[in-house]
Amino acid sequence: QVQLAESGGGLVQPGGSLRLSCAASGSALIINTINWYRQAPGKQRELVGRVTPYNTNYADSVKGRFTISRDNAKNTAYLQMNSLKVEDTAVYYCHLNIYERTLGSVDYWGQGTQVTVSS
Repeated sequence: QVQLAESGGGLVQPGGSLRLSCAASGSALIINTINWYRQAPGKQRELVGRVTPYNTNYADSVKGRFTISRDNAKNTAYLQMNSLKVEDTAVYYCHLNIYERTLGSVDYWGQGTQVTVSS
C-alpha cells in the first residue's frame, strides 16, 4: 500500500515563498503524473498545476509563480510557491498517479496541508 505524506505548509507574508512536499512511501515506485490542487474556504477544489510524462500545465492564477518538480530517488513531488498572494490561501493537496510493480498504476491523494498568506 502506497501512502502520501504532505508537508511544508504554514503561515507566510504576501510576497513570500513556501515549498510543499508530497512524499510517497514504498520502494520501486514510478511517479507518472503529479497534480497539485487547492481548496479555499467556501470554494471548490481547483487544479493548481499538473505534470505528466508529456507536458506541464499551470492555472493562469499561478503561472510564473508556482513550479512543480520531483525527486525520483526520494519518491517525492514538490510545489514551489513564490510571490505568494493572500488569494493563494487554501488547503493544498497533492494527487499522484504512481506505478508499483504489484499494484499497477493507482491514484493517491495526500492529506492536505494548510497554506495561509497574511500580513
